[in-house]
Amino acid sequence: MTDAAESRNMRLLAHHDLDANGLCGEGTAMLRTGGRSYLYVANERGPVNFSVLDVSDPRKPELVAQTRLPHDKVRSNSLAVAGGLMLVAYQVSERGLGPAGVEVFDLSNPVEPKSIGSLDLSGPTSRGTHWVGFWGDRYAYLATGTSDSRPTHPRDDQFVVIVDMADPSRPQEAGRWWLPGTQAGDSVPPPVRHKKFDYGFRPHNINVYPQRPDRAYVGYIDGGIIILDIADKTRPTQVSRLDYSPPLPGFTHTVLPLFQHDLLAVTDECVETNGADYPKLLWLADMSDEDSLLLIGNAPMPSVEEHSKRGGRFGAHNLHENEPDEWSWQSEDVIIGSFFNAGVRAYDVRNPFQPVEVAHYVPETPAGSTVGAIQTNDVYVDADGVIYAVDRNGGGLDVIQLDL
Repeated sequence: MTDAAESRNMRLLAHHDLDANGLCGEGTAMLRTGGRSYLYVANERGPVNFSVLDVSDPRKPELVAQTRLPHDKVRSNSLAVAGGLMLVAYQVSERGLGPAGVEVFDLSNPVEPKSIGSLDLSGPTSRGTHWVGFWGDRYAYLATGTSDSRPTHPRDDQFVVIVDMADPSRPQEAGRWWLPGTQAGDSVPPPVRHKKFDYGFRPHNINVYPQRPDRAYVGYIDGGIIILDIADKTRPTQVSRLDYSPPLPGFTHTVLPLFQHDLLAVTDECVETNGADYPKLLWLADMSDEDSLLLIGNAPMPSVEEHSKRGGRFGAHNLHENEPDEWSWQSEDVIIGSFFNAGVRAYDVRNPFQPVEVAHYVPETPAGSTVGAIQTNDVYVDADGVIYAVDRNGGGLDVIQLDL
């Protein structure tokens, strides 16, 4: 348990409990417009759908809007903001239910998001959309099930879907890709199940950047790191794959390209409590030859012996992903991420063989925590080095200044 905050080169500016609805997901995004800054936060579970905060003064965040989900079997774990739009992902706990897919909101009035369209991806085998990525161009990227998906194993029920956003009121599927063998009718057998931890062969984050718009960098959970050629959005193809689980425990989550260094920053999400699935680390992979990816280093973590006893999850999760906005932190030298009960941590990765921790902030245990520790779930970092960190277990929002 962390009864008091722990810090190094980071300091707390403010805290907000989101009106006692601080069960935050991994969708945290910012919009600056009209001289104001707004933060959008998705919920890990209901009853709240998303929250909007005015963070123009990060020392005094103000909750300006909060919406509710239609029922308790749907959640909005992920959202993305770009181009005056917000896309919210809906995933259901029982296949066949709705809403399952994505809803599109117009942010012309940033404190009153207006629903203008949706893409229904519900179906007999579909839980809908777990994650959505959108960078303001024509296409969005989903980790999702669909109405016609037929997975060969229940845990492989989501895949990559590219969505054409040319008409935001009528999003349309443009293309799809899945790991061969995970859908009925594939010409190859299903992948071999992992013996100790079987989390599924399905995507999590699907990152696309203006530096390489023909590539998608995918964390494919038990499938490892995958790079896709998406020059033809209707027919994505695999460029390369690095599957390092086993022997490692799997759940590849985020693949963040560091183009200047020919590197990938990669996290494996911790999903078990009390260190049961350790090590879940931030890795550095060489992609100078993208056909032959290689893990070459990992960021140091604090003591597993100590943190496995704090309660809840301990290990890597989300990274700030260098969103291509002028108000977003963009660095290929310092990587900032969320590490559940190890809080927020920043690493200098200029020597990828020996990354160095340069800062951290571990918030104190939230009041009423059911696990006895902070569970920092996601981070967004603005261009001024202000970190917006959210907790998945009721802790709400911490606003933290990076001092480097």
